[in-house]
Amino acid sequence: MAVGVLDSQTKSSLSGSTFFYLEEQEPPPPLRSYLYVTMLACFCPACPVNIVALVFSVMSRNSYYRGDYDGSRRLGRNALYVSIASVIIGLLVIAITCIVHFTTMDL
Repeated sequence: MAVGVLDSQTKSSLSGSTFFYLEEQEPPPPLRSYLYVTMLACFCPACPVNIVALVFSVMSRNSYYRGDYDGSRRLGRNALYVSIASVIIGLLVIAITCIVHFTTMDL
């Protein structure tokens, strides 16, 4: 089934009815909101940064479904960068906590 839009060129028949030519539309680009990555990043102990990444991801999905593909791509990329930063911050917090815990432990 072809999705079409009305073309500005129309032809009318002898009976007075008008025919519209339908032209093919290209399919929308694939959705890249990185929702799964941001959901996995929510398990790292960097809470405010995780929530920001999740908000960017949800905003990216909303922009995609409204037809704003460039905005969706931009917000999805921001969600990816913030979720990567969240994972790195979380790993640093875990490493620092382990180092402090094991170096101050009484033998």
